[in-house]
Amino acid sequence: MKAKKLLMGAAVLAAGTIALSACSGTSDSSNSSSKVSMTLWQNSTTGPGQQYWKDAIAAFEKANPNVTIKMQSIQNEDLDGKLQTALNSGDAPDIFLQRGGGKMAAMVQAGQVMDLTDKISSDTKKVISSGSFKAETYQNKVYAMPLSVLPGGLFYSQDLFKAAGITEAPKTIDDLSADVQKLKATGVSPIALGAKDAWPAAHWFYWFALRECSGSTMEKTADSKSFSDSCWTKAAEDLQNFAGQKPFNDGFLTTSAQQGAGSSAGLVANHKAAMELMGAWDPGVIASLTPDQKPLADLGFYPFPELSSAGKGEPGSIMGGVDGYSCSVKAPKQCADFLNFIASTPQQIAYYKAFNSPPVNTDAQKEVTEPYLKDVLAAYNKAPYVSQWLDTVLGQNIGNALNVAVVDMLAGKTDAKGMIQAANDAAKKG
Repeated sequence: MKAKKLLMGAAVLAAGTIALSACSGTSDSSNSSSKVSMTLWQNSTTGPGQQYWKDAIAAFEKANPNVTIKMQSIQNEDLDGKLQTALNSGDAPDIFLQRGGGKMAAMVQAGQVMDLTDKISSDTKKVISSGSFKAETYQNKVYAMPLSVLPGGLFYSQDLFKAAGITEAPKTIDDLSADVQKLKATGVSPIALGAKDAWPAAHWFYWFALRECSGSTMEKTADSKSFSDSCWTKAAEDLQNFAGQKPFNDGFLTTSAQQGAGSSAGLVANHKAAMELMGAWDPGVIASLTPDQKPLADLGFYPFPELSSAGKGEPGSIMGGVDGYSCSVKAPKQCADFLNFIASTPQQIAYYKAFNSPPVNTDAQKEVTEPYLKDVLAAYNKAPYVSQWLDTVLGQNIGNALNVAVVDMLAGKTDAKGMIQAANDAAKKG
């Protein structure tokens, strides 16, 4: 993928210090013949995603008979909190999902994560671009192995669009608003939203902010944690106005994002809602919730629309992340070996097929066949500016407070100015 300016948070955010913790490597890794036991925490609890990890572990253990890896599957919404508790208590897993940004920066500053810079193999560097590693870099050192590039946008049912007389994806917010009314007329929910989990609702604000705010403003906010620029309030007003059209499913405030047929992903999977704003992991989640647990046959993708009256954000800018995996600072050296293993082309092809999301491995990307994933990669590759998710950039405490503030606004508990004030108040507390 071509190089582009990337707002990562980790490189621009000075996160607060967290208590130093140890990790759970259980043997002397300097002796290659000794038995080594490692723990792995990942967030796929069912279906092909969980099976991928079982198969990858079995293959690595077969090639490394002295190594045993115990996997723990943790629901995505619970993972960050449990991981932070484990890191702070000194009982962290050896291998774990890494979000990056301010969250990773805090782990690095607390001495909780392994520096992988010199542990990435030459074979891995041949198939994963330097741009993908930037998302896992803090102060010029790499702290996670990137596995999947996950830019966001709207995933939609082509059949439901066609039934509503929508012949092309919306290019502007005005276009999207018009499509919402057409979809309502057919009796389906235009947009599925799992606001119970907070972050999916906040994604709507993130995207409006990406359209209203310049890249330099977003970078300054990542550093200062101040939402004083008027573009932030304008983005909140944009979302409040859009939400006033009632585009979301009934009960969206109590709907979860990814768990069960009644979740926002489940509504799309079962043609109860026409679209969902989400990251590029969504096709895999949707597939796991269709009646036959296979990819949704009519799934399509389009980038978040541009503002009808241009903001300060550069058109075509995109938001998303790169999912990676880190090693705890005291994990045995075989942890890095395992990360190089899952970055290899055969494993990355298996990862893509299991999760139905774009791999970072450039050879594995050649295996991508789904039109919607090709559209995701095309939007990402031509984007002039890429930001990670704002809650990742800002770190766990401020990011979570921002997410909750967005939900409060959508629930009518506050307005746009009150939402931004809540974000500023959380930033002052750190």
